[in-house]
Amino acid sequence: MFNISLNGDWKMSEVNKLDWLNVTVPGSVMNDLFSNGKIDDPFYRDNEDHAIEIASKDYMYTRTFEVTEEILEQDKVAILFEGLDTIAEVTVNDVQIAKTDNMHRTYKFDVKEQLKVGTNEITVILFSPVKYIKEKQEQLRLWGVSDAIEGYPHIRKGHSMFGWDWGPKIPDLGIWRGVNLLAWSVGRIDDVYVTQTHSEDKVLLDVKVKLEIWLPKIVTVVVKLTDPEGNTITKSVQSKRMEETIHFDLLDPKLWWPNGYGEQPLYKVEILLEDEYQTLDQIDYNIGLRTIKVKHEPDQWGKSFEFEVNGTSLFAMGANYIPEDNLLARNSEERTERLIKDCVEANFNMIRIWGGGHYPDDYFFDLCDQYGLIVWQDFMFACSEYALTEEFKETVVQEVVDNVKRIRHHASLGIWCGNNEVEEAWVYWGPPADPKHKGDYIKLFEFIIPELLKDLDPATFYWSSSPSSGGSFVEPRNHNVGDMHYWEVWHGLKPFTEYREYFFRFCSEFGFQSFPSLKTIETFTLPEERNIFTHVMEKHQKNGAANGKILFYLSENFLYPKDFNSLLYASQILQAEAIKYGVEHWRRNRGRCMGSLYWQLNDCWPVASWSSIDYYGRWKALHYFAKKFYSPVLLSIEETGTNADIYVTNDSLAVVDCRVEWKLRTNSSEVLQEGTVTATIAKLSAQKIECLDFSVILTEEMKRNTYLECQLFVNGEWISSSSILFTKSKHFKFLNPMLAAEVEETAATFEISVRSKSFAKYIELELSKADCKFSDNYFDLSVGDVRRIIVNKESLSESLDLQTFLLQLKIRSIYDMA
Repeated sequence: MFNISLNGDWKMSEVNKLDWLNVTVPGSVMNDLFSNGKIDDPFYRDNEDHAIEIASKDYMYTRTFEVTEEILEQDKVAILFEGLDTIAEVTVNDVQIAKTDNMHRTYKFDVKEQLKVGTNEITVILFSPVKYIKEKQEQLRLWGVSDAIEGYPHIRKGHSMFGWDWGPKIPDLGIWRGVNLLAWSVGRIDDVYVTQTHSEDKVLLDVKVKLEIWLPKIVTVVVKLTDPEGNTITKSVQSKRMEETIHFDLLDPKLWWPNGYGEQPLYKVEILLEDEYQTLDQIDYNIGLRTIKVKHEPDQWGKSFEFEVNGTSLFAMGANYIPEDNLLARNSEERTERLIKDCVEANFNMIRIWGGGHYPDDYFFDLCDQYGLIVWQDFMFACSEYALTEEFKETVVQEVVDNVKRIRHHASLGIWCGNNEVEEAWVYWGPPADPKHKGDYIKLFEFIIPELLKDLDPATFYWSSSPSSGGSFVEPRNHNVGDMHYWEVWHGLKPFTEYREYFFRFCSEFGFQSFPSLKTIETFTLPEERNIFTHVMEKHQKNGAANGKILFYLSENFLYPKDFNSLLYASQILQAEAIKYGVEHWRRNRGRCMGSLYWQLNDCWPVASWSSIDYYGRWKALHYFAKKFYSPVLLSIEETGTNADIYVTNDSLAVVDCRVEWKLRTNSSEVLQEGTVTATIAKLSAQKIECLDFSVILTEEMKRNTYLECQLFVNGEWISSSSILFTKSKHFKFLNPMLAAEVEETAATFEISVRSKSFAKYIELELSKADCKFSDNYFDLSVGDVRRIIVNKESLSESLDLQTFLLQLKIRSIYDMA
């Protein structure tokens, strides 16, 4: 088999202009124009406004490549496009070989008849997606979200590229994934499906290999299985058939576990097709041995929705993932690995791939396998209605086939979901009442896709929509059945405490906005534009009423910030506290609720949004909070009036002996009351270990200068602390904490010791110029306590000596905000 890359150097021009630019494939039009200095950065200031004009034109990519006589002597020669975005026409040596209409598919075209020995030319014309959807929308109006360019449901292209309530209207186009020239003789491997059957201390592995053989001869199918220690078992079978299954009985299997529950050992599976002369074809996979089930069963509260891995029911902890960049050419494995490692550091065990973007690259799933994140994979449909024409059905069926076959072998894959919020939209949002399109919904998501999955991947659970109670438009917001998206905190302006009124079975979306850091805002604004209501700042805020919502919640909770930077800080604290309220409540009710995936993990450009990590990878306060509220052993306090209930949630696989030391303190940290409570917490459980009643001491005036501090020790080791106020932060009498920090340098770290002269809340550490990750941040501190914070030098964006580090280190708390 020959596999020759056609990536790398191409030329690109607007059609009919022939003003050729040297570009790189994989890539995109707007990234190529920007790289060649033809346009300004579309993310800077209001340059987004020019993107629609650019995307309203057609573009041509072309390159030459060499073909040898040996290649043309092969039986089959094809060109494989792993991703064309989106409406394209492909020619080879001036002969049209294909038209495409779906960025989510892979395309393979036979080209043997069009090729010649020597120099050949391939050309791809990309037609404007903006013009395409405009024409389609004029023919048939389809409903979609108001933040996107009208008509986007007509095209199988990432919806959010046309705009969303966090993303810009930059509908880029291009050859966004790799291009290869392939050549075979005798036969090839058409498909491989690896399944596993688990029993006690044993796994039966079946490797089903489908072949495409066009010569009447015997071939050999070889499967090599290499375990995590490097031991290899090889099996082979001679075949004239089009399908063979090779079995492996694995004793004492090394099981794959999600992050926090065990290791992630991977087995390598190599599948080879051979004849007596050569290897004809080869496919390699890395797999993990595990079972993942979704339990959706009747119980005393309604119907469960929980993930069970290797027989263990886990509380899903994570967030929703959107495309990492609106210019897809800027994505990279290194950037994604950094994001996935940030998830692991914040104790995630799950990540949800939202249905309005695109199916991630292979390396995304490889990284989730490697680091232990279960993937909730939406199919790419979101918040829209679709017309199920024969043409649309045909391309969607192939889209499902392509992506299920590509992804299904991954250990991390936990669930297929038909769409994001389409069922909910039909029931609650009031789209045009077109009975045909409503019927199309049922056909596509409750018949066509699940029927395909019965054949392609019956081992993975399918859920028709998110949120849903099970489909067919039956109460998709039923709190006691299925999964839930809850937005009354934020869109409904409900207080944070409203989360505690609901005991969802699985909350797969809920969120709260904040602004990114000043460093990020400086990348897209001029100094005079750094006010949240300037034109440029509002261009980088895609949820129309959001700035007002932030200010509303600010007025409910905090004093008004003294300057722009303090407002950014306050918005991030609000966001972090909001999500903490929900997660801690649901984790206290483990068993009834079994998952929280907040909206959203990341950004696709620099913007005010619901993300916990901004476009440049900078952690917001929320991500530091997530590291705490997703801790395997969680201390949380539920305050009501003058009462405080102390809970410990244990999501580990071990019983823990814990001790909680509590102190009721004044704002100067004077201790008014104190106590200690010990408890043994069973694995995978939550327990209330103490009920405190301070009704006698906490008068209305005392509430304004008294707080409760709790310290959690597990097996004698300090784990975490938590403090609560009995009034809103804006009414609490914070004293000047006169924060002080000392820094010691080691070969690999800077170690910061923070002290306070009085109670300090939401202490933030920051470097004024460089970026880094702190081992802890946005914490509270009492007088006499010392918090040691570690900065690994490898996390610094630039090399700093101790003196420079000290000069850049900034520290503040809520006291400094007003």
